[in-house]
Amino acid sequence: MDDTVQDEKPSVDRLAQVYIKMRDKRDTMRHEWEDKDKAIESQMKLIEQEMLELCKSINANSIATNHGTIIRSVKSRYWTNDWDSMYHLIKENDAFALLEKRIHQTHMKEFIQENPDLIPAGLNVENEFTVVVRRPKE
Repeated sequence: MDDTVQDEKPSVDRLAQVYIKMRDKRDTMRHEWEDKDKAIESQMKLIEQEMLELCKSINANSIATNHGTIIRSVKSRYWTNDWDSMYHLIKENDAFALLEKRIHQTHMKEFIQENPDLIPAGLNVENEFTVVVRRPKE
C-alpha cells in the first residue's frame, strides 16, 4: 500500500480561516509601517520648514550642497465650492481639459444601466468576479 498522503483540497472553512488570518496580518503590518512612516514624515516636515526659512532668509530659490540641491518652489492647488459655476465655465469655454480624465465608476455603471443604448464609442468595460470574506458574527 502507498503511504504517501493524498493531495487533499482544503475545506472552504479552512480557506476562509486562513484568508482572514492573512488579511489581519497584513493590516497589522500596514499599521506598524504607517506609524513608522508618520514619525519619519513628521521629522522631514520639520526639516523642510527649516530649509524653507533658510531659502526665504537669503532670498534663494535653490541652494546647492554636497549632499543635494535644495529647491524652493510654489505649489498651487485649485478647487471649487460651486460646481455648477465650474461646469458652466467649462462648457461655455469648451475647456474640458480642466477636468481629470477619469470616469466616475458608480455613476457610469448607473448611466449604462439606465441608458443601455447610449454607450459612447471607445468605452472599455472590464468585469471580474471578486471574493469578499466576512468574519462570522460572534
